Amino acid sequence: MPPPETMYCSQQIKIPTGLPEVLKNFTKAAIRTQPKDLLVWSAAYFEALAKGETLPVKERLELNFDNQTKDAMLTPGLLKTLHKQLSTAETCDRATLQDKWQALCLPMEQLENMLILGNFGMDVSCMEFFALGCTALGDSLKTALKVACEILTEDEEGGAARIPFEIFSLLCTYLANLDPEMPQSHINGFLASLEPQAKAQHGMIKPLDFIHREDMQPPSDSSDKTVS
Repeated sequence: MPPPETMYCSQQIKIPTGLPEVLKNFTKAAIRTQPKDLLVWSAAYFEALAKGETLPVKERLELNFDNQTKDAMLTPGLLKTLHKQLSTAETCDRATLQDKWQALCLPMEQLENMLILGNFGMDVSCMEFFALGCTALGDSLKTALKVACEILTEDEEGGAARIPFEIFSLLCTYLANLDPEMPQSHINGFLASLEPQAKAQHGMIKPLDFIHREDMQPPSDSSDKTVS
């Protein structure tokens, strides 16, 4: 015989003091991030919250889906979120990257293409992977670098989008070297031509310093180097 149903009164049910705030923050995060699979994303959200890790949450609303296929797609906001989650260390293992990527409900096929293009082993350079993510959001080296500046900058939204020239050089060199036909002397010359401008700006570089230049051909001009 089943036990009698337990009756609770309002005095017996104890609501944790912080629960309403937790649920409010969760709701705001879900609205901003707009995950395709709310259950998968929610599990990742509360796991990160419990561990004190960076939450899989975007800073603002943006279109997360391809207008034609309605599939989830990588966006600047999602790439920024992913980079914040991974960049606490120089490298991460593939399994961790796959978990974070899947938690953001992004297509696994795109991730595999990026890992192949970057020729990564079991450990993945977080900055190099971020650079590859930028190529998925731009159709040339310069536009990929522009995206990188806009994501990494500490300037306010709509500002100059400055980043340290040292980081810019690292990203530029890595992406340019993906093209086997790009001479190293060409890369060095391009960076050397920007260095005086960076020095005049206290070691910082911004998209307006390079986006309209004609002396750097992108490695992504050929379709086989475009991450999709």
